[in-house]
Amino acid sequence: MNRKQGLAALLFAGLAGGAAQADEQVTICYNYGCLVQTEVSFSEPQLEEVAARMLRAESAVEERAIVAQVIGQLYRWAGEQSPIGADRPGDYLDAGVEGMMDCIDHAHSTTRLLQLLEGRGLLRFHRVDPIRRRVRWLVAVHFSAVLQERGESGGRFVVDSWFGEHGDPAVVLPLEDWLNGEGPNVS
Repeated sequence: MNRKQGLAALLFAGLAGGAAQADEQVTICYNYGCLVQTEVSFSEPQLEEVAARMLRAESAVEERAIVAQVIGQLYRWAGEQSPIGADRPGDYLDAGVEGMMDCIDHAHSTTRLLQLLEGRGLLRFHRVDPIRRRVRWLVAVHFSAVLQERGESGGRFVVDSWFGEHGDPAVVLPLEDWLNGEGPNVS
């Protein structure tokens, strides 16, 4: 049995054995600046689906690509239980809509979703870092969730769900590139 099969067997044994596990609750922010916070629930079948996807990663690069997809899926499920399904990219396409999310809402919510993955042992190549802020031109401030790669390189990467439509894969970029203004152009 290889390492990946062993991890999958261990995960399956943990999920199938003993008492049924309860749903996981995560606090999601919306309406700008975490003005409103609500609990959303992820069921064990949903989390098992996420775990199966995460366990496919055989490197940090692969894990980041899967994390981008998984964050999008978690947001889609959260949007079925809360008004965040109305969120649009950036800050202006959804102005005034219940459920709109600015970068502060996304940074906090995405960090909490990453902590859910980390708490379940699904981040094998990364750990969750504190939220980071970038300031450009003194008026353009932006926040994002951050992962740090485990091991000698220890590179840091933003996981930024603010750029895309609700439920799109998160944008994952090296922290230094993001600090220098990299990322999709959102009007």
